[in-house]
Amino acid sequence: MGPTPSRDSGKPRYLQIADDLVQQIEQNVLPPGEQVPSESDLMKRYGASQGTVRKAIAEVRATGLVDTRHGKGSYVKRRPPVSRKSSDRFRRSHRMAGKAAYLAEAEQAGSKPSVSVLYVGPVDAPAEIAERLSVPAGEKVLARRRLYFSDGIPTEEATSYLPWDIAKDIPELFEENPGGGGIYARLEEHGHTLKELSETVRVRLATKQEIAALSLSPGAPIIHLTRNAESEAGRVVEVCDTFMAADQFVLEYRIPAGD
Repeated sequence: MGPTPSRDSGKPRYLQIADDLVQQIEQNVLPPGEQVPSESDLMKRYGASQGTVRKAIAEVRATGLVDTRHGKGSYVKRRPPVSRKSSDRFRRSHRMAGKAAYLAEAEQAGSKPSVSVLYVGPVDAPAEIAERLSVPAGEKVLARRRLYFSDGIPTEEATSYLPWDIAKDIPELFEENPGGGGIYARLEEHGHTLKELSETVRVRLATKQEIAALSLSPGAPIIHLTRNAESEAGRVVEVCDTFMAADQFVLEYRIPAGD
């Protein structure tokens, strides 16, 4: 452990302790994967009350540098956030090179990606999905649900929905691996050339199911990203709902400033 922070810095005691812990993480005194000392250990080290130590740990957790596991304590996170560049990850050139969006963005971030397919098959379209696809609520659509990993750590879960009249004629869409370039490459090969992708980003607290899927701390925030893919014919040919660990991602968008 580093030196005990001074009591005369002008900051509240819990912030002094939090700053010291953050410095230890940044200087690799507490390396990635290391457990942060327990409350009792920190109370002894800093001569502080349990309440003060708990507030300090909460401050450190808010920086996104540690994960808290129920009943197991807090651990220094193993890697920095992934950077997602919206202007780059859906380029047609990536698809033509056989790279789906997730693979393209993971390579840019220097991480090792993998995916687990959770479900591929028909579902009755929920009302909100049906509205985005311009089909009646409850109509059969194809759903593809995947859990994505970066360096073995679950980072996002995504579910794509495609109109059944389009999907039924593209057998690769029913496979766990739809082939190089992903589902957008298969859609374009079958005449559904993409014109525009629109995304909406929200931040909210994770549900219990999302906490379990992404191994998040209780009360952790997630990024809920919804996307519509529109073809040159003016039809939405796929919609996707994705939830991501908010502290693992930086969303970067390039926005044209011209007319």
